[in-house]
Amino acid sequence: MGIRCDPGNKMTQPIQPEKAFFKDGGSIPNNKLPLLLYRLVFSPETRDLASVIEERFTGNCWTASWRASVFPFHHFHSTTHEALAVYRGSATLHLGGGSGKEFNVNAGDVIVIPAGVGHKRLESTEDFGVVGAYPGGRRWDLLRGLPGERPRADRNIAGVLLPATDPVYGTDGPLVKIWEPA
Repeated sequence: MGIRCDPGNKMTQPIQPEKAFFKDGGSIPNNKLPLLLYRLVFSPETRDLASVIEERFTGNCWTASWRASVFPFHHFHSTTHEALAVYRGSATLHLGGGSGKEFNVNAGDVIVIPAGVGHKRLESTEDFGVVGAYPGGRRWDLLRGLPGERPRADRNIAGVLLPATDPVYGTDGPLVKIWEPA
């Protein structure tokens, strides 16, 4: 039995995300697509917020979810885009690789990271936790910007399809419009 997704907009007024663009950083390729940061999409007071987030992501066809933190070293995924939703605590993340910038995130925030965009946890509260998920449950790889990774990573990133849905808002969500093909 497969996972059932129902990617309709279940929220009346989508929160428009902040957009961040990152240039190729050499060892970390980044992406021409902007990283999207949705502030306070979920109420931090929600009981069992991690489960609520997982249910929303799954309903919008972003699956293969997990609960943990963000690695404390620069890394990126070349085989898929990634959604991270903070379900408790707060953190300062460095997004966009070495030449990127710092972002503070809190419970209720969602970050959608395009394939190739570097990310790293700089500091966090002890209880910091995120739910991660991928469009269509795609498999992810873990690359660190090491010598020799780029040729294959660049080919992988070029082959990653645009998601059909926004992880929070489904088929009518901001991601679908912002990331539409040029």
